[in-house]
Formats: sequence, structure tokens, C-alpha cells
Amino acid sequence: MTAAVARRGGLSLRIKLTLSYAGLVVVAGVALFTVGFLVLRFIPDGNLWLNDGSWAPNKRDLLQVFVKYTWWAIGTLVVIGLVGGWLLAGFMLRPLDRITAAVRRVGDGALGERIALPGPRDELTELADAFDAMAARVQHTIQEERRFAANASHELRTPQAIIRTLLEVGEADPAGRDVDTLLRRLSATNDRSIAIMESLLALAHGDLGETAPVDLAAVVAEAIDEHGPDAAARGIRLHPSLRPSLVTADPTLVARLVANLVRNAIVHNVGGGVIWLSARPDDGDAVLTVSSTGPQIDAALAATLTEPFVRGAGRTRGTDGPQGSGLGLAIVASIVRAHDGALEVVPRAGGGLTVSVRLPASRRA
Repeated sequence: MTAAVARRGGLSLRIKLTLSYAGLVVVAGVALFTVGFLVLRFIPDGNLWLNDGSWAPNKRDLLQVFVKYTWWAIGTLVVIGLVGGWLLAGFMLRPLDRITAAVRRVGDGALGERIALPGPRDELTELADAFDAMAARVQHTIQEERRFAANASHELRTPQAIIRTLLEVGEADPAGRDVDTLLRRLSATNDRSIAIMESLLALAHGDLGETAPVDLAAVVAEAIDEHGPDAAARGIRLHPSLRPSLVTADPTLVARLVANLVRNAIVHNVGGGVIWLSARPDDGDAVLTVSSTGPQIDAALAATLTEPFVRGAGRTRGTDGPQGSGLGLAIVASIVRAHDGALEVVPRAGGGLTVSVRLPASRRA
């Protein structure tokens, strides 16, 4: 935790504003009285007699009276400036008390606290709205981190529990255990644990590295060559439609993004299903679309699939068919954010998903 900055005592903002208001009023009064003195210079020095024979005050008489009442007027302006400035400063700074109280409550851990400052748009309401938006983002981030930590601990505990159970069963029945089957299950569970750890590391280190022009179509073609045998083993047909689509991106991250999308489309497909892959330039961007057949998915669930450990069956792991770690689309979303792109995940009519990734096109395109 960052230590508080040591500050020496000073005048409060309200006192400073009060002194400023009072000083401004006094300066304006002094300026007005200075103008009065300048006007009095044009009055003759001798006694003045009017046409009807009556006497009028001369310059000296007027100056004596003017100076006398000037001091009284300046004193009155000082009092008015201080009292009025104090009241006005308190009225203007009243929203700061509400802002300060809310900031302290948020700092004490009440992340759901908001200022919600009423009134028309001005500097203080903009400050309050900016803080509310920041607090909402912080709250959302912390909630995501807590949920991620809870889900990650569960996911990492599951394969370890399976390994322990397999070993306990094997130790309990030495004569009847099948060593080959035990080793095969242990190996598969260990591979699953390694895959989860690698996905977690990829998700944690999704920062943008060195960028270069990358052709999405070429990356998709490489992913098809790599994962094509897995799709063929399940009878899944791949239908690519690829046009040169250059983007300025981290080649390693883009390769991981495409590989995750292709692998997800295969793993969460149905036997004998179809995957449509397209890469094309579109309005200054490059668009990658992977659409696949599969089980029917609700639109509300599809919107959460980019969260860590969410699968087509929610946050649970299915019992039939191959299942992933629930991190594939989360990694894709992280990579897309790192490249200032856009990701859309929607259910496909008839079952399955359609995932669209839009990345800024390369200027060399």
C-alpha cells in the first residue's frame, strides 16, 4: 500500500476562496474610490458661489467628506466580502464534501459506493461522474479477479483430485489394478492439468509484444493444416473462404487467437459437423469469422463465453464428448483487447456458435 504523503498544515480551500472573494470586493471598491478622487481633481480650490448667491463646498471640503466615508465604505466592503465570501464558498464547495465522503468509503472497501452528484453539468459533476465510472470499473475488475481466482482454484484442484483418487484406488487393490489403464488415465489427467496451466499463463501474459504485418488468411490456413487431422478424426468438415487480410499485430498472439478459435470449433462440435472459416478485409479492418455446428446455445450464455472457465454447459464440465478448459475464448478476448479490436460471439441458427473478430487492418494492406 502506498504511504500517505506528508503535508504541512495550511489554510482550507474555503478560507482561501473567502479571502479571494473579499480581496476582489475590496480591490473593486478601492478602484471605484480612486476614480472618485480623480474626478474631484477638476473641482476648483476656492470657495464656490452659486448664481442665487448661496455657498457651495469647495474641493477641500469635498475631499474631507469623501475620505472620511471612503474608509467606512472600505471597512464595510471587507466585512461584506468576508461574510459573503464565506457563505458563497461554503455553498460552492458543498458538493466536495459529498465527493470526499464517497471517496473515503470506497477507499475503506465499499466498492459499491457511488457519488451520484445531482445538478447540471459542470466541473464538479464531471469529476463525480468520472470517479463513479472509475469505481465501477474497479469493482467490476475486482469481482472478475475474485471469480477468476475461485474458478481457477477449482479447475486446478479437479485434475489433482482425480490423480489422487486414481492412485488411492490403485493402491487399495494391488492385485486387480490395470497398470496400463491407470497410467493412461494419469497421463490424460496430467495433460489436462498442463493445458490449464498453459492457458492460464497465456491469459496472464496477453500483453502486446512486437508487431508486424500479419495475413489472417495465412494464419488460418496454417491452423487448418495443424488441426485438420483432429477434425477429420471426428468427421468434421472444414470450409475455408480466405482472402488476404493484413493486420498489424503480434504474430504469436494472432496465431494463438486463430488456433484457439479453430480448436474450440472442433472440440465443441458434433460428430460429422461443419466449420466455416473466413478471413476478409472490411472497411479498413480485417474480419475473421469462425462459424461451427454444435449443440444449441442460449444467447445469454453465449455472451458469457469469453469469461474464464465458462463452457457451453455453463461453468460446469460436461460428461460426454471432449471438453476444454473454458479458457479458449477468454484468451481470444484478451488478445483482441490487446490489439484494440472487437469480438462478437453469437449463437448460430440450428446450433453451434459464430465468432467474429475484427482487427485494425495494416497500413501496408
